[in-house]
Amino acid sequence: MRLRKIFVLGVALSLLGIAAPASAQDDPRSCNDELPAGTPSYVSCRWLATPEEALAIANFWLQNDGENLEAAVPIPPILIDCAEDGNECTPAAPGPGDGDGELHDVGEPDVEGAEDGGTPECAAGEECYVDPHGLTAAQVSEAEKTPAGQTVKTAVAAGMRVWVDTELSDDWKAGKLPEAARKIAAVAAQEGVMGVRFTRQIGVGQTFQNADEMDKFVTEATTELRKLLPGRKLAAHTVMPVFGCGAEEACKTAVSAKYPLLDPDRIGAWLAKGLIDQLALDGGHLAGTYATWKIDAATAQRNQWTQVKARAWDAYAHLAAEDAGFAAAGSPQLTAEQATKAITERVATPLQNDAAETVTLWSRWQNAQGQVSRMYGEKWAANATWDQLKKLNEVRPRLATVYDPAHPEVDAATDLKALSEVFGQVYVHTS
Repeated sequence: MRLRKIFVLGVALSLLGIAAPASAQDDPRSCNDELPAGTPSYVSCRWLATPEEALAIANFWLQNDGENLEAAVPIPPILIDCAEDGNECTPAAPGPGDGDGELHDVGEPDVEGAEDGGTPECAAGEECYVDPHGLTAAQVSEAEKTPAGQTVKTAVAAGMRVWVDTELSDDWKAGKLPEAARKIAAVAAQEGVMGVRFTRQIGVGQTFQNADEMDKFVTEATTELRKLLPGRKLAAHTVMPVFGCGAEEACKTAVSAKYPLLDPDRIGAWLAKGLIDQLALDGGHLAGTYATWKIDAATAQRNQWTQVKARAWDAYAHLAAEDAGFAAAGSPQLTAEQATKAITERVATPLQNDAAETVTLWSRWQNAQGQVSRMYGEKWAANATWDQLKKLNEVRPRLATVYDPAHPEVDAATDLKALSEVFGQVYVHTS
């Protein structure tokens, strides 16, 4: 018990050095000298307790074999004695649903005129079924029989955390959002599904004419899905090119003009309002977008996650890094050493930056011409990249992939069994 208390104390003390804006450059509590070289100027550090103060605090609690820690007790609750002179305690009036305060037999109404708890009354020929998801039993049963529904079951059986992946923006523009959302929700209503990713690359391309239209889609889509799937999480995928610029103003101006819908404040508002529970930021643009300003991929990636933390996005929602670059036409031809380097850059670094909580890697995808890109060997043949990825047992719960039942490598059972050796989560695509 004492060891547990000391451990908790250690965790608490580690939080005493959390970064916070300094009020002045000569602040004696400034710890800006602890920041790594190249840290943007808008990031500052301030000790809530200096190292010396933290040591004194630790000594106070740990001295004499933890005497003070052992003696510490919770703050007593504030209690009111209704019998004490001067205290007046008025019983609360019964509210709706409180009943009449009397015990009744099973099946007997507790209040005159109340429902008897029996079989609901249904009109002749009407389906009499109440479902907490707002879906009928027939809809859920039918969805379970689809390729996506069967794949969900297979993935759950393989021990993977499952999301349903789809794109609802086209249905929204066509005025068919309710029907499309209900179809997706029927698949996502299955046991083991964490939630729905309802859009990809939002804000890129010509789907939305302006930012207000994009806002309206996100609001209406999330409202519809939460009504159908209470308790399930909602996710979206996009890119934030301006984040890669860091403090380079010319870069930020040019990139913002090129991607006018990808305004960080607007997307941050979705998170702050609780519209989206998970946001995936794609890293496909990091390698070449910033060459004009001499910002390489590693710097752009660091800039991106610094911006995420500075805006506290990770306090509002689960942040994920997404990368399709591991998959190569046919299959990767990397050596074990090259694969390890790529894993360090594309998997370890986003997680170590402590803003991305998971990394989603596209393990297989097919372009419009039918060319297949994989991160493993064809038909699961041996491959150095895949062998190196299988060694990441400790971070397996933090790794996710996307699987399309319409384009299997072999079949869903074989594919998901193999994928579960690397990934703890899977996005099952359905249209």
